[in-house]
Amino acid sequence: MTVEKLTVEHLSAVADLEMQCFADPWSEKALELLLTDGAYGAICLQDGCIVAYGGILWAPDEGQITNIATHPDHRRCGMGAAVLEHLIAVARSRGCEQLSLEARVSNTPAIALYERYGFLKMGLRRGFYKHPTEDAYVMCLQLEGTKI
Repeated sequence: MTVEKLTVEHLSAVADLEMQCFADPWSEKALELLLTDGAYGAICLQDGCIVAYGGILWAPDEGQITNIATHPDHRRCGMGAAVLEHLIAVARSRGCEQLSLEARVSNTPAIALYERYGFLKMGLRRGFYKHPTEDAYVMCLQLEGTKI
């Protein structure tokens, strides 16, 4: 398993992964945002196949994790965690003070993963998700050496 930066060559496979993982997936065109200077995308490869990916949008001193997705056949094998660790490392290297994300309140495996890496529930966005409509926890991680 390796984790590396998302490139244009990966977009089609990542769009396919989005469709397998989310009821309201990002299109290949929307995923192009992760290739811009204001964002970063990462993929996890196993045997040459993309099995997980994640992305961050940058703001001054902070990052917003957009999605972390793992192929259904590869869940609970550490692929999502590897992508999350990579995104956290990239954020630290950029001098980010905080990372934030939203997680469906029913997505207990994702919430447990984020909490394992130090993310805290900081708020609730009512009706944030569609298909089905569901609330989202806002979760934040203060990166080392920063103040809350």
